[in-house]
Amino acid sequence: MATTPKENYSNIQTLSFDAVIVGGGGSGMRAAYQLAQAGLKVAVLTKVFPTRSHTVAAQGGIGASLGNMQEDNWHYHFYDTVKGSDWLGDQDAIEFMTREAPKVVYELEHLGMPFDRNEDGTIYQRPFGGHSANYGEKAVPRACAAADRTGHALLHTLYQSNVKMGTQFYVEWIALDLIRNEAGDVLGVTAIDQETGNIAVFQAKATLFATGGAGRVYRASTNAYINTGDGLGMAARAGIPLQDMEFWQFHPTGVAGAGVLLTEGCRGEGGILRNKDGEPFMERYAPTLKDLAPRDFVSRSMDQEIKEGRGCGPKADYILLDMTHLGAETIMKRLPSVFEIGKKFANVDCTKEPIPVVPTIHYQMGGIPTNIHGQVVVPHGVEEGEFSAHYDKDSKEYTYKGTRDYVKPVKGFYAIGECSCVSVHGANRLGTNSLLDLVVFGKAAGEHIIDYVTKHHGDDYAPLPTDVLENTLARVRKLDESATGENAQEVADVIRDIVQDHAGVFRTQALLDKGVKEILAIESRVRNIHLKDKSKVFNTARVEALEVENLYEVAKATLISAAARKECRGAHTVVDYELAPDHPTYSYGRRDDEWMKHTLWYSVDNRLEYKPVRFKPLTVEAIEPKPRTF
Repeated sequence: MATTPKENYSNIQTLSFDAVIVGGGGSGMRAAYQLAQAGLKVAVLTKVFPTRSHTVAAQGGIGASLGNMQEDNWHYHFYDTVKGSDWLGDQDAIEFMTREAPKVVYELEHLGMPFDRNEDGTIYQRPFGGHSANYGEKAVPRACAAADRTGHALLHTLYQSNVKMGTQFYVEWIALDLIRNEAGDVLGVTAIDQETGNIAVFQAKATLFATGGAGRVYRASTNAYINTGDGLGMAARAGIPLQDMEFWQFHPTGVAGAGVLLTEGCRGEGGILRNKDGEPFMERYAPTLKDLAPRDFVSRSMDQEIKEGRGCGPKADYILLDMTHLGAETIMKRLPSVFEIGKKFANVDCTKEPIPVVPTIHYQMGGIPTNIHGQVVVPHGVEEGEFSAHYDKDSKEYTYKGTRDYVKPVKGFYAIGECSCVSVHGANRLGTNSLLDLVVFGKAAGEHIIDYVTKHHGDDYAPLPTDVLENTLARVRKLDESATGENAQEVADVIRDIVQDHAGVFRTQALLDKGVKEILAIESRVRNIHLKDKSKVFNTARVEALEVENLYEVAKATLISAAARKECRGAHTVVDYELAPDHPTYSYGRRDDEWMKHTLWYSVDNRLEYKPVRFKPLTVEAIEPKPRTF
């Protein structure tokens, strides 16, 4: 006999920890290791077994200016990252990340991460897109690589380290809602166990989101199926704004028709992109870095070749990635996974013929706004008049008018990794900076949480709100009691189609405006999903239905933020605002006088506001905005 919803959720357990980490990928496990070392009681909630987290898909390397192959230093890395971000990155955070990079890589080496080695025993490094020596003069090997399985090596290293330290993992648990009290402090999360269908309250002195990206909001994506923006959805529903969600990176080399990633390491090892005429066309678009220009640059160039009729194949709709000149020995030593992917997904032996590739959604630059300690920060106070930002090229000063405090920490709440926006990537991320972001800010957040918990909390837990489970039970019971409505995957596919068709590599204002109308029009369909299977044990249909709500928040944030930004910057290219690279004021259509500012989107009323870019680094001079050439 069927049980009633009340009986299903009557025995709800409350579990208390010093820190709860939601997400068991690279950033979550790096933070967990830091906390466990300090003796804190830590719980890691993860949708899948930790070593199956999406970090495992990272292939090419982790960026750090070790200088093992050529002369390099963090100042060059800092410059490249600011330039790569199209000057939307916060320069204090970028300095912090690039300066800490060598240290965190050596820490991983000491934990046993199996990097490839040079003959002298040092860590092998390969060139990567946008990374240069002497401030853009020439490409430099900066990607510390473990063949083309660097993410895999990182995850296993961190998992083994956490097991050694006794970190407590809650595997195949789904976090549902953030717990906040009336003061806005975060006190933990509610979650559901996929094995039993039981709900629990995870009470914590500090709550850390490391939930990864939301690439599955697009129809064609390099992301794993688990990347549904769960942390973003939970934060948005709890009143936290999402920052810079208009900026999505299209990786130049996704296998055509499959959406599977081929690492930038292919081009780092010497692979060449060719059009139907066999021309290495990137020499025309980026004379210095060629195929190793930043990803937004390369993806737009590929799309331009296809639009102008120089694409390959019967439909002229893809580009060829040629590695045949590298030789089978190099490919099998440095790019073994690429060889396997070519065989399985393109039916191509890449040692003998090129692989068809197209730009494919890969990474979100935006997310939950944070500072360099991983603390979630939100605007505070009342704005007097309208916020404005301006960069004066004569005085070389960045100024803004506004009275709000835009970096007030939310007490007890942290976010790191792809779900966060610190912002080190700005409008476009450089390859290898993603894994670096995970470990630098995973460590930094861990250190701050240790200080926060030990100095400010003691043994006490803040009392939970009396309605702590109200939102969670309402969502779950609504699905349990649903009798009509659409299947979750049908609605998810509609969301993906809308985002894919209206927010691609090249955007138009008309397409973006149409996308906003279409995404808002399906809200009732999202809110009325029908769950046919009401069982509790490993009910993946229930998980998919809950994920759709998170995808919807991400889709709204993406389209509304993109439609509002009237310029071209980094990965956000709107054809209406495109200008020539040598335009005297607005190179490529980038409008620093009006749009050098971060977007903040709020779920309530889909409201937008803006906050200043942090233009001043920690210890060095700022990198002045200028046209990007490669």
